Amino acid sequence: MTHTCTKVTVRQRAIKNDQISLYLDYYPAVRNPETMQMSRREYLGIYIYAHPKNEMEREFNNDMLNKAEAIRCIRVQSLINEEFGFLDKHKMKMDFLAYFLKMARTKDQKWLIVYAHFFNFVQGKCTFGEVNVDLCKKFRSYLLNAHQLKRTHLKVSINSVAGYYSTFRGLLKIAYRDKLIRENINDFLDKIETNDVKKEYLTLEEVKQLSATPCDIQVLKAASLFSCLTGLRISDILNLRWEDFEIAPDQGHCLRIRT
Repeated sequence: MTHTCTKVTVRQRAIKNDQISLYLDYYPAVRNPETMQMSRREYLGIYIYAHPKNEMEREFNNDMLNKAEAIRCIRVQSLINEEFGFLDKHKMKMDFLAYFLKMARTKDQKWLIVYAHFFNFVQGKCTFGEVNVDLCKKFRSYLLNAHQLKRTHLKVSINSVAGYYSTFRGLLKIAYRDKLIRENINDFLDKIETNDVKKEYLTLEEVKQLSATPCDIQVLKAASLFSCLTGLRISDILNLRWEDFEIAPDQGHCLRIRT
């Protein structure tokens, strides 16, 4: 099989305001693996003066031409390695927040909390093209100083922060697996360490005493005892559904859930 090498050339196109736009010309055209369309031109978003009037403008033009040449060299290398990710501009403009929310709705409550924090962090706007190591490190710093979403006078505990950031890194792993981001950003991110927490618990005698204690709100008492006897957290109890209850082998009832 004969492979035809694509030639990449920096070209110029005159535009308004006495400027020139620089673009790359591919010959023969290369096929975008996502859209399957053939591509000949890639505009670089680099502009130079059509008629430089002084030494500063001439130096600016030379600098921009050197940058365009550097990009051309990178593209040639990518084509030789058959890496065509640079051709797909659509992915870079996709709404990362919309993707995050879609994934969060298929997971547990914690994912929605992390989404809300990230939404606040990026002020409601973020594309896939903006998701890089620097942004993720800044989100890590944001979480370490974040306040709770509902009780805004309280800071998020370090163990919750560690869990939130772990969840966010899980999202990055899925996005990389789905080829929506170009590199495995997690390779460059440090996790957040948790603190050891002393767990308080009730003895059997204390549970019996709690059960014998009068309570004006019977559903509260029943829920508290249910939590004590099952070991479920309030978030787990709130997420219970009737389909989570099953008949056990001994014909009694049991719960099958993932906490």
